[in-house]
Amino acid sequence: MSAIQVVKEIYIYPIKSLAAISCKSALAEEMGFENDRRWMLINAENVHVTQREFPILSQFYPQISDGKISINFKEHKHEFLVNEHLDQPIDTKVWEDKSEVAEVNKSTSKWFSEHLGFDCKLVKIIKTGDRKHESSLLKETFNVSLADGYPYLLVGTKSLDFLNEKLDHEITVLRFRPNIVIGSENPHEEDDFDTFSIGKVAFKNIKPCGRCIMVNNDPEKGIIKKEPLKTLSKYRKVDNYVYFGTNLVSLNSGIISVGDEVVF
Repeated sequence: MSAIQVVKEIYIYPIKSLAAISCKSALAEEMGFENDRRWMLINAENVHVTQREFPILSQFYPQISDGKISINFKEHKHEFLVNEHLDQPIDTKVWEDKSEVAEVNKSTSKWFSEHLGFDCKLVKIIKTGDRKHESSLLKETFNVSLADGYPYLLVGTKSLDFLNEKLDHEITVLRFRPNIVIGSENPHEEDDFDTFSIGKVAFKNIKPCGRCIMVNNDPEKGIIKKEPLKTLSKYRKVDNYVYFGTNLVSLNSGIISVGDEVVF
């Protein structure tokens, strides 16, 4: 890897499965970037709600300012405090991982319920350790947020370019919901990263990310399509998993910024 690689884009997703926030810099923590997937929606059975079943979630746009999170959905807007939550703990799961969360407040849950058309609650993970994820590959347990698996997802620009060359209609990297996008030299070289640093933060690559039907949701329209999973499965399928991007953990905390160099 002779060329200097730099961070091109940084994203956080405060509420699991809702739209992204593009950032110039972000504080990397053990559980992921600050405020990244610390919230999620659960249904009446306390099961997490995602774009897989409700692609319209991509049309809810969050912003964070002055200690508040505001959500815009069509002409409607709602906001709540970043730090607020009720005292009653709720036991739920993110896939197979047990997670303890707390409802943000009743009015926020009601707002989402009204606009989604079913009873749901917005909940928050309160502290590090309230959800743990075991890596079957490493036989190691990590403290994580409410993301599907690991705290960070990294994608190289050449991986997306290579895919777009094969598609009839180009897509953006937001289909893959990355946290970090780097300028890369070769398609999917990020699969083979080991330990590296960005700014003063060290990251460890855990494994390439297996993708699901969610990447077929057009985030600008909230409509499920056949691509890009159909095309990806032709050249990125291994043992029934279709890979794109790679999962990371951070080995320490610190701020990383767009333009920072990736050091191996």
